[in-house]
Amino acid sequence: MLDLGLDKLALIGAVALIVIGPEKLPKVARTVGHMMGKARRYVADVKAEVNRSIELEELNKARKQFEDAAQEVSSSVGETFSTAAQAVSEPFDADAWNEPLAAPLSEPKPLRKNWRIKRSRTPQWFKHSTGVRQHVQSGAARVKRHRR
Repeated sequence: MLDLGLDKLALIGAVALIVIGPEKLPKVARTVGHMMGKARRYVADVKAEVNRSIELEELNKARKQFEDAAQEVSSSVGETFSTAAQAVSEPFDADAWNEPLAAPLSEPKPLRKNWRIKRSRTPQWFKHSTGVRQHVQSGAARVKRHRR
């Protein structure tokens, strides 16, 4: 890259002042500045495009790896299912069907008649002292009770 120090810039400015003249020098400097800006923007756009293409290649490579891994998992799951299906479809041992069953299950206990009365082991006096609601009330009934 060009190495422009302060002394070289001063020399270029002096030559431009002599060659171009003091009247046209600001206009030429402005034009050169605009052209340099356009060149920098163009170089930045080219760099961005190259970076985008590199990222796109990396994404395509990652997508390809992901698809390969998904295909691998799919094939392994398919093999597992096929072996399980074979194991299930094979005939069972005839001896296992001839064995007597285990002892029959006991009958469930019938519900108590008063199951609604005693639902917990917390005493009623404790519920009353701590303010646990005993009866369900609608919102309007609660408001009416507290307005008395």
